[in-house]
Amino acid sequence: MNVKRIVAKTSREAMRQLREALGPDAVILSNRAVEGGVEVLALAADDIAAMAPPVNDAPAPAAAAPRSPAVWPPAPEEPAEPAPAVTIKRRLIERVAVPSQDSAQLAQSVISEIKSMQTCLESQLADLVWRDLPGRDPSGATVMRDMLAAGFSATLARELLESLPKGGAEQAQAWMKNTLMQRLQVMQSETDMLDGGGVFALMGPTGAGKTTTTAKLAARFVVRHGADKLALLTTDSYRIGGHEQLRIYGKILGVTVHAVRDAADLRLALSELRNKHTVLIDTVGMSQRDQAVAEQVEMLCQAGKQIKRLLVLNATSHGDTLDEVVQAYRTRGLDGCILSKIDEAASLGPALDCAIRHDLNVHYLATGQRVPEDLHLANRQALIHRAFKARTHASPWQLDDSELGFALSGMQTMQRESAVSLG
Repeated sequence: MNVKRIVAKTSREAMRQLREALGPDAVILSNRAVEGGVEVLALAADDIAAMAPPVNDAPAPAAAAPRSPAVWPPAPEEPAEPAPAVTIKRRLIERVAVPSQDSAQLAQSVISEIKSMQTCLESQLADLVWRDLPGRDPSGATVMRDMLAAGFSATLARELLESLPKGGAEQAQAWMKNTLMQRLQVMQSETDMLDGGGVFALMGPTGAGKTTTTAKLAARFVVRHGADKLALLTTDSYRIGGHEQLRIYGKILGVTVHAVRDAADLRLALSELRNKHTVLIDTVGMSQRDQAVAEQVEMLCQAGKQIKRLLVLNATSHGDTLDEVVQAYRTRGLDGCILSKIDEAASLGPALDCAIRHDLNVHYLATGQRVPEDLHLANRQALIHRAFKARTHASPWQLDDSELGFALSGMQTMQRESAVSLG
């Protein structure tokens, strides 16, 4: 058996050489890509026939069994077994189909390797860019480092870097703080809220401090307008003793408290309280990932009366958590937010970053459990100053200057991969 090996630049050229060397009946044993072209292994038709066992043409001895009577028409002969040469050729052809599957797997593997190399190269280039930032743009590196250290997101920091004017590091820091103060929206005076009146609903996840904040707002209103012009509503029928806590506050303030369960109860209650100057609604707390959040928002929107929705954000939460909360509760719009637990937060950067990026008007700051003392109007300058107040160097979350480029390049790589997977 003589296996012919042919190497050519293209498959077409290899087949041409194969036909010239072995004839049109040659059987291809394998084909694969090699350096410089394609390699084909084949056998001639004569070699295939030689591999078959010899066929004995002598008639087989007759069996001793009695002969059956003749039948007309004769029964059709059963199909004979394929010739050994044909069987061998068929098996060889079946084996030839395997390399095509291997080629597809090889191509897929090569594509995966190329994508992996592309991702690695992009990550290294981004790392080089950010590592070169201190030398190329010292003021930009200072802004980026200070914002990340204060808890602001890299997204907001990059937005500021795009419009950062040229200058020294101190000028860049001053410009950054002024820009953040300009973009941070706060309620200038509580006159519009307390004197304007209306229906206000405090929304947010469990543990954000909605009930206590509702009591603080109620106490402020009672001091200014009296208890007879205010009413309190609660939708918290799930938490054990949830509505009882608000009833205790209402009893202390001399304000009536009503419990509602659904949109119909809410419409009825608001209709009965239409003569009240202000109505405060304490909603039930639930996870931002709970599907009932959308139902709660729809209930407020179907109340038959305009309800101003204020989102209570826990300043101690992580920035990504706050972002999820805003995304979940802003499906039908928000009229502002209240930052709670300011006294417990190690950094105000995440909460302020979320309010700035989502254009939320910060109405109040809740700083403790005392009613009504621990509720203050938001002050831009004080908030930004505290956000960038010097943090302890012992913080395990503090980045070194040498790690800044690596962290930023990693963030960009993750965002790019997330965008590709979502797209």
